[in-house]
Amino acid sequence: MNRRNLSMAVAVCVLFSGMAWAQEPNALTAQEKQDGWKLLFDGQDLKGWHSFLEKETGGDWSVVDGSIQLKKTNQDPRADFADIVTDGEYTNFDLKLEWKAQPCIDSGVMFYVHESPEYHDTWETGVEMQIADLACTVPDSRVLMERSGDIFDMISDKVEWVNPAGEWNQFEIIADHGHLQLFQNGHEVIDTQLWDDNWNKLIAGTKFAKMPGYSKYHTGRISLQGTEPKGDPGVKIWFRNIKIKEL
Repeated sequence: MNRRNLSMAVAVCVLFSGMAWAQEPNALTAQEKQDGWKLLFDGQDLKGWHSFLEKETGGDWSVVDGSIQLKKTNQDPRADFADIVTDGEYTNFDLKLEWKAQPCIDSGVMFYVHESPEYHDTWETGVEMQIADLACTVPDSRVLMERSGDIFDMISDKVEWVNPAGEWNQFEIIADHGHLQLFQNGHEVIDTQLWDDNWNKLIAGTKFAKMPGYSKYHTGRISLQGTEPKGDPGVKIWFRNIKIKEL
């Protein structure tokens, strides 16, 4: 190999090394750190998370191969798979994460969750970006406003950009002074305004109309849902690369 080819080979190795570093799971690039991004999960443990209304996470949640994993049976007590929430609360933010699931999953990512004994579940206050398997989750994957990427029971995305079960999916949730944008695998699926007259009219036509705390709070916790996954017992869903930038 001559000197010119050797230099090119070294440059290519450096380039791909840089790309691999940038794509390392559960890590921030130098640029992301400079831009204000923070990890909500370091790939090692569940520090920074707890089950809703509890001090720690339930027994069905664990960290496996750099991902938050939910593994449950149909006999497990609810406390073991209760939805987990961040220790911190957020007002205006850009949230990114990745998830993959077994077939027939039913889960979601919630935000503006208000943690208080007056509420028994995260979804009584939090707005949910739905996770549902395209093929076999019944009835959710068959119902508008209950498919992957939808705002659950509120707004349906026009196209489901969800990958098949077993493949990683990317979610991004941008909430900025009521302006809400949801992205699934790089595609914008929802663009709406929270807390205005149209939003209130939407609520009035849903089950949330009977829940006075739903989307009432403008600051709250991020939640990963463990209470809803369907299908056979066992490993249900994984989350990783969970990071947030406050706006």
